Amino acid sequence: METSKVYFTDFKATSSCNLLQKLEKLVKKADITNIDFNNKYAAIKIHFGEPGNLSYLRPNYAKVIVDLIKEQGGRPFLTDCNTLYVGRRKNALDHLDSAYENGFNPFTTGCHVIIADGLKGTDEAYVPINGEYVKEAKIGRAIMDADIFISLTHFKGHESTGFGGALKNIGMGCGSRAGKMEMHSSGKPNVDIDICKSCGACVKNCAHDAITFDEHRKAGINHDLCVGCGRCIGACNFDAINPWGDQANDILNYKIAEYTYAVLKDRPHFHISLVVDVSPNCDCHSENDIPLVPNVGMFASFDPVALDVACADAVNKQPVIAGSQLSKKKQNHHDHFTNMHPTTNWKSSIDHAVKLGLGNKVYEIITIK
Repeated sequence: METSKVYFTDFKATSSCNLLQKLEKLVKKADITNIDFNNKYAAIKIHFGEPGNLSYLRPNYAKVIVDLIKEQGGRPFLTDCNTLYVGRRKNALDHLDSAYENGFNPFTTGCHVIIADGLKGTDEAYVPINGEYVKEAKIGRAIMDADIFISLTHFKGHESTGFGGALKNIGMGCGSRAGKMEMHSSGKPNVDIDICKSCGACVKNCAHDAITFDEHRKAGINHDLCVGCGRCIGACNFDAINPWGDQANDILNYKIAEYTYAVLKDRPHFHISLVVDVSPNCDCHSENDIPLVPNVGMFASFDPVALDVACADAVNKQPVIAGSQLSKKKQNHHDHFTNMHPTTNWKSSIDHAVKLGLGNKVYEIITIK
């Protein structure tokens, strides 16, 4: 089996080499400069963070990549697509306000922010892929208009996919609002009324008015209105909401892999993941919790599949931080993400991505001091 190279550096810094300098050294050693950026538009896909969440990547990291691309004659921009759920990133105006509030603006990063699927999340390109689950992916148009694609990912846990890595950042993140709905549509959650505490968090977080209380103040989900975005799963602090059916999250992961394929095919791409502040849930939450494990380091590769596997393996070698949500879960598996979110299976996305030819599971770690 072919082996992919994944480059790694830790978070140890000195007076002569800070973390930003280490990131620049890492991506150069990983040969990002072998890409011809000259006079080409380069989309840097990043998650700007839902306001209130503080575990998203600092904009300082993005500036390192922006400056490097500009030095190579490229025209970089930071980008993401609008969200499907209630929050401050579901239209371009609010999304830009959120990005600026969290420090992503031309003055701090050196480039512009473009919301790829437009004002209302409807500016999309239709990318035919004839996949097993997706025939025509709906991708934010500005992302597909770019000549080069770079992903800059905060590696963390996720309530529906196990973890949020490069594949999740690319596949789900680059989908337009209609694309996100297509990916989520296979899995619609249910409420365990014996566990439900009637707190109302799920109701507040449902963008489609699919959740209501019954006469006993127990939540229920109308599957005719539900789009399966999974936002309510992460909003429930009592694990009372779970996906319907054993395959729902697997199908979500398969679709994410196919959307990733749609984004990456036929153009140069490169991927960076930072395993730092490994929160239990996505940065789409307006809050974050104690990290699950200690910070690990920065990873880079031309192979997004190998990158995700390397990051997951690195996390699973770490001790669980006392007081984190993970420390309160039963440790039934040798996998922190499965223990944190037992209904998820991150390996399904990896296996499907390999099947699509997106990359390899077998990798070689090259450590950069």
